[in-house]
Amino acid sequence: MTQTTQSQKSGIQVSESARQQILMLREKQGKDLVLRVGVRQGGCSGMSYAMDFADPDTIQASDEIFDYDGFKVVSDPKSLLYIYGLMLDYSDSLIGGGFQFTNPQATQTCGCGKSFTT
Repeated sequence: MTQTTQSQKSGIQVSESARQQILMLREKQGKDLVLRVGVRQGGCSGMSYAMDFADPDTIQASDEIFDYDGFKVVSDPKSLLYIYGLMLDYSDSLIGGGFQFTNPQATQTCGCGKSFTT
């Protein structure tokens, strides 16, 4: 099994505020998990972002792994085609708060920012 571990400067980038929020959420799960980020069909614009914690045992040989001082972000190669260069950010604003995706591959995004078109 050959897995590629990338630096945080490529593929999927995570802001410091998002990193802190992810670490807090992962700690509540009570075990060592990775963050799986990808895309799926659906949403207002055709594709929507998918993000969830996963057991490290679910990492496939073809997955890309991005190491972020304390946790790993994992993405499958098909999803990475649509989100390469993605910046994952987090805001605690009352309106529009939560995780935010800035995707350089997207040609159009919906108003909620959770779906896109390439």
